[in-house]
Amino acid sequence: MYHPALYTPLTDILGCKFPILCAGMGGVARHQLAASVSNAGGFGCLGMVRERPEFIRKEVNLYRSLSDKPFAVNLIPAATDPVLLSHQIAECIALEIRHIVLFWDVDKKTIEQCRNNGIHVIHQVGSRRDAENALEAGADMLIVQGIEAGGHVRGETALFGLLPEICALSAVPVIASGGITTGEALVAALALGAQGISCGTLFLTTTESNAHDFHKEKIISATASDTTLCYDFQRNWPIRAAVRVLKNSITETATHHYKATPEVPIGTQDGAPIYSFSTDSPLTGAVGDLASMALYCGQGCGSVKHIKSAAATITDLMQQADLYLNRF
Repeated sequence: MYHPALYTPLTDILGCKFPILCAGMGGVARHQLAASVSNAGGFGCLGMVRERPEFIRKEVNLYRSLSDKPFAVNLIPAATDPVLLSHQIAECIALEIRHIVLFWDVDKKTIEQCRNNGIHVIHQVGSRRDAENALEAGADMLIVQGIEAGGHVRGETALFGLLPEICALSAVPVIASGGITTGEALVAALALGAQGISCGTLFLTTTESNAHDFHKEKIISATASDTTLCYDFQRNWPIRAAVRVLKNSITETATHHYKATPEVPIGTQDGAPIYSFSTDSPLTGAVGDLASMALYCGQGCGSVKHIKSAAATITDLMQQADLYLNRF
């Protein structure tokens, strides 16, 4: 047993032991990672953004072959073709998914459809306005994302500046996300009103993550100042969106734009070509110029120094938080 403060109402709502969620990282958070997080007491999430319904079904079934714990599926309506999105939601309903994480613009129709079919909606937001819209639309939980987060970043505010503001207005549980990689940061998030945390970078570097080892190694050798927030990786993303990545030849080139570059692949993964300025990060099995791909990374990377299992990651996080709380 850990310090009582580390057991929040969120764990009862989600059916997990610890208030630690795995971010639904597209390509990275597949069944191995999600199931490992859930089996270790956290809450797993499958990153199924823009995936075909048959792939969602395959990943959900594989997850369920490894874990009987609750989990979520992550989708981004604003970045998904409407027809594909409707098929994704239909598949989730058919699979009796109980939790969906949504991100970016608040899609009232999708939220209503999910809730009408018994699906709890966890909506990630990056501003007060987003939070108010999500709450008005009926979101059951909010993930508040700070600008420190890796990957696609919605807002422009530091997590610990935005978090208490959203917690004060929200009648539903709030989860903190962005740069959280230590037990002390978990405690800080709870102290500011959150009932849990959602971690991306921390779980991207686990053994069960589907990220390429090159990406993992780059993160564990990085510091916060090695990351940058930019708009460079837009080639295959339908909406203008900032991303936090590790600095590389793409981000450090003064004048460039993907529309001015030829359609020449810099690598391949999952049987498909990868082009410069693509949002695709290198996954297991990727080959080519991995260093020029989008190496997503949050600003908490300076505290991530080892590649280890998801279970060890959760244990270390909880022990750090417990040790800190028991000092007082």
